[in-house]
Amino acid sequence: MKKGIHPDYHPVVFRDASADFAFLTRSTATSARTIEWTDGRTYPVVDVDVSSASHPFWTGRATVLDTAGRVEKFRRRYGVATPTTEESR
Repeated sequence: MKKGIHPDYHPVVFRDASADFAFLTRSTATSARTIEWTDGRTYPVVDVDVSSASHPFWTGRATVLDTAGRVEKFRRRYGVATPTTEESR
């Protein structure tokens, strides 16, 4: 790799305060705030709004959309008619 063109890649803690969840990984993200991790070392901490611990898809709280109803609404609105028997010949 060329020297001097790559960003600083270092350990960072990402924390989701709403779910009381944090994980340590490597990233180029920076932060002035730090946190002491379970290994006793201090790492920069980046607070995130959503993580796998709080996202509705990953927690099972996701709602299923009624796609069939949306298709019917589209057809009613824009007049997409179903072919009649004489038109299909």
